[in-house]
Amino acid sequence: MPKDPFRTRDHVTDFDDIVAEIRRRSAEVRGRLPMIADLAYGADRSETLDLFFPEGIRDQLPVHVFIHGGYWRMFSKSDYSYVAETVTKAGAIAVILGYALMPAVRMSTIIEQVRRARRWVDEHIAIHGGDPGMLTVSGHSAGAHLSTMLFDDDGRPSGIKGALLLGGIYDLKPLQTSFLANEIAITDEDVEGYSPINHGFDPAVHVEIAVGADETLPFHSQAACFADRLEKQGLVVSRTSLIATNHMSSVRDLGLAGTQAAELLVDLLSGCKA
Repeated sequence: MPKDPFRTRDHVTDFDDIVAEIRRRSAEVRGRLPMIADLAYGADRSETLDLFFPEGIRDQLPVHVFIHGGYWRMFSKSDYSYVAETVTKAGAIAVILGYALMPAVRMSTIIEQVRRARRWVDEHIAIHGGDPGMLTVSGHSAGAHLSTMLFDDDGRPSGIKGALLLGGIYDLKPLQTSFLANEIAITDEDVEGYSPINHGFDPAVHVEIAVGADETLPFHSQAACFADRLEKQGLVVSRTSLIATNHMSSVRDLGLAGTQAAELLVDLLSGCKA
């Protein structure tokens, strides 16, 4: 039987080692960077976020929101604190989001949570020295999917300057016949309503779509299809294949200075300031 192209562990031999590394580095970052942990953006205990700050005076700093992946059903914000290393070195406030996990909640709940967190940032980040008018977002895998829900076009400007979407899922249909079928039970209604490929998007957002060169075929084909979709809607889209990286090493690299993934994140933040 062929391997499921969506089951990351089957294609990344050092999966557990990378997870251990990012958790270790995240703990180190939480002990070293100025931060405020577990700020509530909603009433549910899962609705919290962490803020990480650059050193020095905090006054109208750019703001970057990162949304973690895990196929909507694993990992937590604390596993991804390390991304704040790159963000704060670039002079921005890092907002690392937490959200509830499937199957305890449905995808609709998670999408509403990340949108609620975005509203919290708009309303409260100035108190912490951030400028909500210089907002960018990134996400990995399911987090890339969730990131798109912050600038899908509901008839109003999103206020987001740019987005970095890494190894994302933009069409949910194939997941219905993947190993996730029993784990998160994607419905036809989920596919229709929550596949980014079916949405319209704010044409003012500059989008970087990146995928590890060593990822499985569906991640490459989905990236290409979604980029084409966005371009046809008038968005400025860049596409990058990250050399010699897979689904897990690509996101690990977001926190490692000098890597291709980290440079994409720095470029996103630099473009926000321009």
